[in-house]
Amino acid sequence: MNLNKIGIQCLILVISMTTLKAQADCAPLLDHSIRQLAGEKVDRLCELYQNQVVMIVNTASKCGFTPQFDGLEKLYKKHKSEGFVVLGFPSKDFGNQEYASESETADFCRLTYGVQFPMYETMHAKKGKADPLFKGLAEAADNDYPSWNFHKYILDRNGKLVGSFGSFTGPSSKRMERVILEALEG
Repeated sequence: MNLNKIGIQCLILVISMTTLKAQADCAPLLDHSIRQLAGEKVDRLCELYQNQVVMIVNTASKCGFTPQFDGLEKLYKKHKSEGFVVLGFPSKDFGNQEYASESETADFCRLTYGVQFPMYETMHAKKGKADPLFKGLAEAADNDYPSWNFHKYILDRNGKLVGSFGSFTGPSSKRMERVILEALEG
């Protein structure tokens, strides 16, 4: 066997082991590959948000709770430098209150509310229809599935669920802020 062939085999082994370790270190609630809103790029949530405090929200552009986008963006900007991120997932599950196309949704969020936090593909969040991400979050929250738009789940830096807040709990809630601050400090 020549040295080049041995070197290539060693390199393949190292890459394989590194990939397996990265997958093993991924918190199950973040172990999802999801397409960016109105785009083709797919993000592996674990790679991007592991070791951050993550808020996951099912959103809608035509809902009475839609003004929460403003508060979510403020919260994101306020704590972003500390390792906090908001991830938005449009959903048509509750009253079909989302635009027909993801491009319209993306434009609405950016132009109307100045949303800079990451937004991802339209998903189902409702019990019985929930995509794997929302099913996992709800199960971790003792089957607390979203009952309407703008349900918020908070994960700590280890990817463990530390909070589940319904639509009526807005982004300026002191109780939710406390959970976020504790997760950022912990």
